[in-house]
Amino acid sequence: MKKRKPLRVPVTGGLKDIYAMDMHAAYQAACSDRFNVVAFGRLAAALSVVRSSLEEHQTKLPLAIGTLDVAIKTLLAVRKKGDETAVWEITESERPSVLNGITMAEQCIGTLDVALLAKTAAKLLQNV
Repeated sequence: MKKRKPLRVPVTGGLKDIYAMDMHAAYQAACSDRFNVVAFGRLAAALSVVRSSLEEHQTKLPLAIGTLDVAIKTLLAVRKKGDETAVWEITESERPSVLNGITMAEQCIGTLDVALLAKTAAKLLQNV
């Protein structure tokens, strides 16, 4: 019996829009002094899911994981400051790395499939 490849359901425009909205709305909130722990969580979760999915999918984009790692490292510093001071912000100097991560995540998400994103999100949620 011939083994079939698993069905790959590509990420649709609607799902891309959901991820983009979570990332960009949070980033815009940070740029307009409306950033909070909820916005931070959405941004961090979206970047982390895409990054972990790319690692599992073994992305062909050589700079993708590194760019997302820099953005996530920046967000870890933002979280540390937010937890310590209850002031949630992405400073001017931190914004370029976060925006680069958002841009990279948007470029990469179309190379992933829906099941991989869902599985990765569930796995990351268990580890929180």
